[in-house]
Amino acid sequence: MESEKPYQSIRLFDNELLERLSHVHPIVPLLLWAPLACWLIWRGFYVYELSLVPLMAVGLAGLLAWTLSEYMLHRFVFHFKASGKAGKWFVYLFHGNHHDDPKDKSRLVMPPAGAIPIMALLYLLFGLVVPQPWLQPFCGTFIIGYLIYDYIHYSTHHFPMKNPVARFLKHYHLKHHHSGEGGRYGVSSPLWDRVFRTDPSRG
Repeated sequence: MESEKPYQSIRLFDNELLERLSHVHPIVPLLLWAPLACWLIWRGFYVYELSLVPLMAVGLAGLLAWTLSEYMLHRFVFHFKASGKAGKWFVYLFHGNHHDDPKDKSRLVMPPAGAIPIMALLYLLFGLVVPQPWLQPFCGTFIIGYLIYDYIHYSTHHFPMKNPVARFLKHYHLKHHHSGEGGRYGVSSPLWDRVFRTDPSRG
């Protein structure tokens, strides 16, 4: 009887440092982003002395903005139909490898090397439409939404998720991978698939 071969991730880079940066332990996003999110929300509440109800409203807006960003990035960036070699490599680097190997535990959450520049760019873009001091709690809850997404995504591929809502999200995302129908770009929520009619089961 042959011994089982050790698991090997898909190699993305010839350079050893870049290859290591493409992997991440699943606890890293929580350790990296949770303190920043708490600090941003704390600044809104204690430094800028924003009142609780408006702060909660801005927080809900930040969470909603995350769900829309998650949908848009997944649909239009990670599933971009590139024609050139560089474009195809970019799409494969960020997402295509996940479809080829969805069980890879070290690539189910976004590595800091990719997440930090994306988050910095989004912060600058949000600053064009969300004024200070509201920008900071808005981005704090946006980051919380991102963390919720990251761990829902990880769980859908590695845990049974017996809670009815969690089980629905698991089956919903796995259909994105295995049904062959396309669509279902929402991971933490099917909201924007319903709005933009990209849930094949809804016609």
